[in-house]
Parts: sequence; structure tokens; C-alpha cells
Amino acid sequence: MRDQIQKSLVSRTASDHFQICAFLAACLILPHFNALADWPGFRGPWNNGYASPKGDTHVVGFPLHWSETDNVKWKTSIPFRGWSTPVVMDDQVWLTTATEDGHDFYAICVDANTGKILFNEKLFHSENPEPLGNSVNAYATPSPVIEKGRVYVHFGSYGTACLDTATAKVIWKREDLQCRHFRGPSSSPIIYENLLILTFDGIDFQYTAGLDKETGKTVWKTDRTADWNDKGQGVYPGDTRKAHATPRVVMVNGNPQLLSPGAKAAYSYDPRTGKELWKVDHHDFSVAPVPLYNNGIAFMVTGRIKTELWAIKVDGTGNVTDTKITWKQNAHIGKSASPVLVDGKIYTVSDESFLSCLDETNGQVVWTERIGGGYQASPIYADGHLYLCNLQGLTTVVKPGASYEALATNQLADGFMASPAASGKALFLRTKTALYRIEDIGLASK
Repeated sequence: MRDQIQKSLVSRTASDHFQICAFLAACLILPHFNALADWPGFRGPWNNGYASPKGDTHVVGFPLHWSETDNVKWKTSIPFRGWSTPVVMDDQVWLTTATEDGHDFYAICVDANTGKILFNEKLFHSENPEPLGNSVNAYATPSPVIEKGRVYVHFGSYGTACLDTATAKVIWKREDLQCRHFRGPSSSPIIYENLLILTFDGIDFQYTAGLDKETGKTVWKTDRTADWNDKGQGVYPGDTRKAHATPRVVMVNGNPQLLSPGAKAAYSYDPRTGKELWKVDHHDFSVAPVPLYNNGIAFMVTGRIKTELWAIKVDGTGNVTDTKITWKQNAHIGKSASPVLVDGKIYTVSDESFLSCLDETNGQVVWTERIGGGYQASPIYADGHLYLCNLQGLTTVVKPGASYEALATNQLADGFMASPAASGKALFLRTKTALYRIEDIGLASK
């Protein structure tokens, strides 16, 4: 490993030297080299789909090839139904599930080494859950978020809980944060400093809230300020006020901004106080992808009807719709899957099987390829490769670049709604029925 890192350092730029040195310094502090590769939330350690700081260390050894019989360390059936992405830390994998009728909600912990279910805790019960109305969502779609000693699980208005990871005992619960999700909860929680930040974009109420992660008490709550010019109408009353996106925090000139897509508008908030900093109006709804960010630009998807990716300068205040949007692109933008940004190119996979590569600077299409299947799960970037999991159980491994290059296709027995997670040398893949630990068995034995 030391020789590989030294060779890598020789070929890097000065900026890369700094990032790698910081990465190695962190490794010396932490008890295990792979600790930085744990997957603490929906989009990974950096909230951008990367499995390592630059995604391309080439010292980890994620597998390229697998099947139901090859490079599967273990496979564990997961009861009931849930689309939440697994989170991984300290040899534990946590995920959520719920009964298909939406009456009972569970947190499950799996031993990362053996696949054994350690805890299966029923946390909430609903006498009258609202029907989902479609086959796309589930009652356990929001992903957990984990930190040392604590895991936070969220089922939207059905309840939020903090559990002790050693015992699965409940530290606190909230069941009073309400909205009508109408087609099920989707937005995942995130942690920032002392806060657990939640998003509620229902057909009746639309707001985001910061809870004290130690106690669960509300620190701030901010209503959306979109221009609801639909008068609450749509296919159903309030349908066009609904959204499903998970926010992320980015640093802008030393100050944090919470980038939070919603229906009719996309927002930036101060994550410490909930104060709205700026917004752009887009007049779409049911947005789902997590924003990207780089060099003072936020890249945010608008919604499901006229789906576009917008590049927005983050240095404004107030309504910046007419002043801070640098480009828009509507060609095969993913409605559900979050995009990934690699070396100046944005990769977005559409529900209808197109993978597109866009130029970060102007939004122009570099290439588009039909890769087959439908996509709800978000791709991740690991070992210099993109991993894309589709509804038919196929994972396509793609090398990012100026032209499309598929390296491998790998079939499992069931389809993907949950996004991949990564830790150490392993991928943790959740299909509709099971959780897998996928690993290069030859490398794992060394």
C-alpha cells in the first residue's frame, strides 16, 4: 500500500499533494485505514457520491465483476419493504424497512462481516397510513444517517428516532413533525454540527427543520417561501407542492450553506439558524436528486415534469432567479438519481436508461449513451469508476471520460431502488429483497 501511495503522489499536482497528505494524516489519527471509507449517509462521507476524497485512490480495490455466485461475501434477506440506502460504520450496516401496508416501521442492523441481523427494532406504528398511490415509493425510503455511537432513522411524518448503535435502544423519538407526503416520505436526514436536519415537502405543509441531535428538540423550523401560483391544485390538491429531495451543506467563503431543492423553487439556508439566504424559482415539483457543488456553483435539478439541471452561483441574496443562473440543460437529466461530478464533467442517469455526460462549465452534452434499464438509485464514484444500479438488478461499471466506456455489467436476482454504499474494499448493495456484501474475494483474503 505504501508503494502505491508513493507512486500516486509523484504523479499528482500540488493541489492533489495537499489533499492526499490531509487524507493520510487523517488515517494516522483514526484506528483503521478504511475508517474514512465508511458510508455515514445517503450520498456518502462527502455527500457527493464519492467513496474516497477524490474517488480515485486505486488503493482500495472495489470489485469490477460479481454475480449471485461470484464475489458475494454474504447475502441477507431483508424483511418487509424499504428503499433506504444502507449506512456503514464500525462493522455495522443500518437500514430501514416497513410493512407494505405502512402500519409498522423498523430499523435493522446487520453485522458487516457476517451478514447476520443483529437488531430488528420496531420503532413506530401508524393506524391510518396514507396510501402510497404508486409502486415507485415505499414507507421506508429515507436513508438513515450514522455517527459514532448513534444512528438516526427517519420515516417522514411517521416518526424520527435516534438509536444507540451498541444496543439499538431508543435515545429519543419525534412523532409530531407532520406533513402529508401523499406518495410516501423520501427526503433523507443529514447531520450538520449539532443538528439533525429534516425536510418535509408535503401537499399540505412544506418546511425544513433543524433538531438538536442530542435531544431531538427543535432548534429551528423554516417554511418554504415559494410562490404557490397553483392555488394548491394539480392532479390532486397540493400535488404540485410536493418534493422528495435530500439537502446538503457546502462551504462558501468559509460560511455554510444548506442547498435544499423544493417544489416550485430551490433554496439556500443558513444550516445553523434556518434563515433563507437565496432562492430560484423553477415552477416544477417532485424534485428528488441531491445538489452538486463546485467552485461557487450549485447544480440543482428542478423536478419531474420539465426536468432540467440548473447551474446557480451561490453568492447571491434574496430571489436570484434572474441574476445567478449560469446555464440550464434539459437533455436526459435524471429525475430520480442524483448526479455525480468528476473532473469537470457531470454524469446524470435518467429514469429512462440514458447516461449523459455534461460539461460542468456550460452544461453542454459531451456524450449520451442508452445503457439499458430504468434508474431510481443514484450512482457512486469509487476507484475511478462509476457504479450504476438499475431497476432490473444490473450494475454497469463505467469509466468516466470524454467518451463512453463500460468496463463491466453485473447481474443480481432482484432490482435496485436503494443506492449503493461502500466501505473498505466492499460494496453494500440493497436490492428490493436482500442486502449484499460485494467484494473481490481474492483481494479480501489477502
